[in-house]
Amino acid sequence: MDSDEIAKLVDDMEKDVGAIREESLRLTWYMRGGLTYTEAMQLSPEERSTVSKIVKDNMETTKKTKMPFF
Repeated sequence: MDSDEIAKLVDDMEKDVGAIREESLRLTWYMRGGLTYTEAMQLSPEERSTVSKIVKDNMETTKKTKMPFF
């Protein structure tokens, strides 16, 4: 790889890390203490995706039933 390709790879990896951090922090907030940031960061990509889907499903149920969320 030349230096431009390496720089692009590093940039892409930094974006991926940022996305993982953001998703982990969102999960931590939605779980309201049921999942710590450290625990969220230790989840595999598949586990994070599954928990995110559960959160999304629960949000939809909350909207449909008009139950308070916040």
